[in-house]
Amino acid sequence: MLAAHAHVIRRRGECHLQSKMAARVLINTGAGVSRAIVRVQGEGRLLATTVANTSTATITRALSATSYNNREDSWFKSLFVRKVDPRKDAHSNLLAKKETSSLYKIQFHNVKPECLETYNKLCVEVLPKVHTDQNYPCELVGTWNTWYGEQDQAVHLWKYSGGYPTLTEVMSKLRQNKEFMEFRKERGKMLLSRKNQLLLEFSFWNEPVPRSGPNIYELRSYQLRPGTMIEWGNNWARAIRYRQENNEAVGGFFSQIGELYMVHHLWAYKDLQSRDETRNSAWQKPGWDECVYYTVPLIQRMDSRIMIPLKISPLQ
Repeated sequence: MLAAHAHVIRRRGECHLQSKMAARVLINTGAGVSRAIVRVQGEGRLLATTVANTSTATITRALSATSYNNREDSWFKSLFVRKVDPRKDAHSNLLAKKETSSLYKIQFHNVKPECLETYNKLCVEVLPKVHTDQNYPCELVGTWNTWYGEQDQAVHLWKYSGGYPTLTEVMSKLRQNKEFMEFRKERGKMLLSRKNQLLLEFSFWNEPVPRSGPNIYELRSYQLRPGTMIEWGNNWARAIRYRQENNEAVGGFFSQIGELYMVHHLWAYKDLQSRDETRNSAWQKPGWDECVYYTVPLIQRMDSRIMIPLKISPLQ
């Protein structure tokens, strides 16, 4: 009789080892709990807990796993990984302004140091013609030279109100413009490198409009971690109100083509001292520190350019 009983126990133990079952009752709270019976059935896949003789007994969690090491949604991992519901739309549709279909292009031109003055004169001569010609449905938002940051660099920001079709139309027409193509040829001789990005405008930012000067401009650029653009937008939609007091917020953009998950914030200040005072005053406002706390972990890298507008820039 004892030998038969031992054989049954041994067979059940082998079955449990093969299925690699792990079952735990983690927390049992309440007053007057007198006993808990844990029963494992069907190769350890069913966990049942019976609580008797109790007035306020509560079972808060039970964990059952057949291969603990391989489960990605295990209880232990859930302590450290935040579950995010899948999105139903692209972040460009969720964050960009709905009332317009404006597309922006930002250009970064690294100019040979000895050619910067000639480069600027060429831009002053040609770019306003494109800006004012009704045949080209685009606007020059601003054009600058960097003062602090990457030296001998020119930055141009263009707006295409009709989106991608307008961009295609303008580029096609400019290729037929002999004066502009000659401008590009001469400009190319002065450059060390160049790059551009196509951008959309955050819905909660001001639209960049011409302003009188004199001002200095700061372009703060953030490379975000992939998948964090929505979180960035949610935080800045609340935080932007802390940075409107001195009319310093010019525009906020995020990339669509070029370097992805790039964010650009454009600010205007009277001078470096007013920049320092304006930025410091934000820390005195309740809520600004919370924005910084939640957005800093989203950033992979960031940099800042202090820029001086050319005399043809609508943003002065």
